[in-house]
Amino acid sequence: MRYTDREKVMPDNSNLKSIIEAILFSSDKAVTVEQIKTVFEDISTQQIKDTVNELKQEYEQNQRGIRIVEVAGGFQMVTPKEFHNFLVKFFKDKRKERLSSAALQTLSIIAYKQPITKLQIESLRKVKVDGIINNLIELGLIRTVGRRKSPGRPYLYGTTKEFLEFFGLKSLDDLPPVGEIKPSFSFGNYENKKEELRKENNGSSNITQKD
Repeated sequence: MRYTDREKVMPDNSNLKSIIEAILFSSDKAVTVEQIKTVFEDISTQQIKDTVNELKQEYEQNQRGIRIVEVAGGFQMVTPKEFHNFLVKFFKDKRKERLSSAALQTLSIIAYKQPITKLQIESLRKVKVDGIINNLIELGLIRTVGRRKSPGRPYLYGTTKEFLEFFGLKSLDDLPPVGEIKPSFSFGNYENKKEELRKENNGSSNITQKD
């Protein structure tokens, strides 16, 4: 979290916008209205939504270097798509984590078929996916969501909130129909693909770089 050591400011109506702006700036993930509301005592959910929308409009109207977008059920600060190439150059030496074609294929199956077991995934891909499943869990893109009521009680897998953020989706309802998935979804590395997909789905690219 980034903050100054100056005098503490108590949240109230007079500085509501500044406090919400600070919360969004400090978070490296999408922040929900409910999470913001925990900071305040007498501020309504609607007031928070209206304030966030005011901030969004101000950034857009003033052509600021950041924007606020709605993603994964919350709000997040991102950079405008026209600055994408500059950010790629700036972060070109940043360590990037690879997400292989096989991992993306497995992730797609989980996204569209969830909840789904490892055996069901393997029957569709015709290969073992133990390592890929573990990698996707480590990256926070999938998680276990229960167990199937069948012999052996195999784990069921589903996507996470981080998955929505990765692809710039508000919810799973925003997944494109299977037949409309573009070739660009099949390859690329984790950080670059994250920026490209945010740009395509939200018109923005995230400035946050995750190690």
